[in-house]
Amino acid sequence: MIFSIELPIRIESVMNGSHGHWRARAGRAKRQRESVALAVPKHKLPGLPCAVTLTRIAPRRLDGDNLQSGFKAVRDGIADRMGIKDNDPRVTWAYDQRRGAPNQYACRIDIAKVEDSCAK
Repeated sequence: MIFSIELPIRIESVMNGSHGHWRARAGRAKRQRESVALAVPKHKLPGLPCAVTLTRIAPRRLDGDNLQSGFKAVRDGIADRMGIKDNDPRVTWAYDQRRGAPNQYACRIDIAKVEDSCAK
């Protein structure tokens, strides 16, 4: 089972510290985290263990560490919705990006059930 959703969230690099005052950044992260948690319907989640792929859609690419750090609030929101911590070993996180049209920013979330190889 795979759950997919695309949200109009702009994923930005937060590592360089160039995106405003700390309070504005904290507010943006809180809004993203809450929006993602509300947008992911709990009854459609595939269960654990699972693999989550977060894809940034934007006109320009980010390097790998900036890409992953930009998804921190999104990852936390998904974990909140699943009722787990974001470092739960039953969840594998992957990050991707693709080019969007000018001024097109979005975040795609794909969650897929992974068969537990230990269960028999």
